[in-house]
Amino acid sequence: AGVGAQQQALEALKRKLQKEGLFDEERKRPLPAFPTAVGVLTSASGAAFRDILNVLARRFAGLRVVLRPAVVQGDGAPSSIAGGVADLNALGGLDVLIVGRGGGAAEDLAAFNTEVVVRAVAASEVPVISAVGHEIDFTLTDLVADVRAPTPSAAAELVVRDAADLRSRVRDLHRRVLDSMDRLIAENDELLEGYGERYGLRRVEDLIVQHVQT
Repeated sequence: AGVGAQQQALEALKRKLQKEGLFDEERKRPLPAFPTAVGVLTSASGAAFRDILNVLARRFAGLRVVLRPAVVQGDGAPSSIAGGVADLNALGGLDVLIVGRGGGAAEDLAAFNTEVVVRAVAASEVPVISAVGHEIDFTLTDLVADVRAPTPSAAAELVVRDAADLRSRVRDLHRRVLDSMDRLIAENDELLEGYGERYGLRRVEDLIVQHVQT
């Protein structure tokens, strides 16, 4: 009966927030293509932050990462998470936020289903990636965030492109530009040779020679 009542309350909150338009796709923002600074809101002692750091370091070393530690479960978690989102926005200079935690039971993730957290994420001026629990977990924070990631590690992968892939793409583009320039030069050489064989141009050259002789 208790679980049923909690589920009913959650569904009622979901309908309320949905009616306000907080979950509308139109209000969601794209993630920056090349961020330089990332804010992370999660537990300082949990595995989620270490996983995020490892992925970011592997994919794009040198990215600035700011951790705002938060209580992510228990009675004080909703206010801690909501306050942390506000703090990271107030800090300034951040291109994207990752808000979340590792997996756990439904009650462990309950803070991310609270109205205060949902409204804090909705009010964020910085795009937010929700990374709560495992792939099968789903919270109201996932619905209001600009992007939902199935895990914290997946969130880190969404934040930055792989530097090795970018370098490979740049090399490929550079090679294609050089090939295009080589073809253009060759085509112009052929064009000039063709013009040189035309009678009109040869006649001009003959006239110039005649004038020089006279």
